[in-house]
Amino acid sequence: MIKPRGKAIIVILALVVTVAAVAAAWVIPYFYDRAGVKAMVRVSPGMTFVSLKDSLDIYCNEGFADRVVRVMSWMDVDLSSRCGAYKITPEDNPFSVARRIRNREQTPVKLTFNNIRLKEQFAQRVSQRLMMPADDLIKAMADSAVCSKYGKSTVTIVNILLPDTYEVYWDITPEELLDRMYGYYMKFWDESRVKKAKAIGLSPDEVQVLASIVEEETARADERGMVARLYLNRLDRGMMLQADPTVKYAIGDFSIRRITNAMLAAPSPYNTYLNVGLPPGPIRISSKQAIDAVLNAPKHDYLYMCAKEDFSGYHNFTASYSQHLSNARRYQAELNRRGIK
Repeated sequence: MIKPRGKAIIVILALVVTVAAVAAAWVIPYFYDRAGVKAMVRVSPGMTFVSLKDSLDIYCNEGFADRVVRVMSWMDVDLSSRCGAYKITPEDNPFSVARRIRNREQTPVKLTFNNIRLKEQFAQRVSQRLMMPADDLIKAMADSAVCSKYGKSTVTIVNILLPDTYEVYWDITPEELLDRMYGYYMKFWDESRVKKAKAIGLSPDEVQVLASIVEEETARADERGMVARLYLNRLDRGMMLQADPTVKYAIGDFSIRRITNAMLAAPSPYNTYLNVGLPPGPIRISSKQAIDAVLNAPKHDYLYMCAKEDFSGYHNFTASYSQHLSNARRYQAELNRRGIK
């Protein structure tokens, strides 16, 4: 027969076990519940715990999202100082996600851009991937004081934007992003490339201006070196470049398929039919491949080129002006036959 005192001890032990079991059942999910997915959650300015939970609900189950927010509330996390992108792995539990955000252990995001002409288009691409408004980045690139940090003007600042894939933090500021771009730019313009630029009588900025024209002139990568050398030959002789893409840039319309005499007279420092030498700045954001095509342009004596009449995207090259006129007449005849105006 169990004595009263023994009964009391049993009851107490039973209560302790019950409480412990209930506590364990309540606490364990915070450490052992798994996200089960790969995701990236973004904490933006003004975000509340409710909106954070809504964001987490998109990727994780409601219970998981609720536990993450509850842990952060217990930690008294100030979301306004935790802006950024945070990776969630399948193995993460609510506590680990909450701790990552609390400690501001951001995950870099990939910023990829290529085949972009203007800095405004670059700013739009950035705003689609990062927290940065496009207008803020455009404003920074239009600030002469900011540009001078990199030895650039508001016209040549785009030269530090080399198309590629970069890893940056989602909440990076415009100047921080330009700092990063400049770092990559300086690595690209190593001693070897600087020497090649000097050998053809151009500065790195001038190389990129020419590369921007070459890249607009031909979509054929295997022809860029030929086009680049033709323009270098013209520069050496003091001839006008007479590059059609600079006319399109001056007019502000790259969709033009046929350049008219009226277009050639468009007043602009970028119009190389009116001005000798290179334009004051690039007409597009040039690729690294186009820059290298200028630096490694093969030797030849061509001074004239005209798009081939087969519309293959390639050009007919010649050192003879009379032959050039013959090439141009064939191309113009094909334009007329196709009804291109």
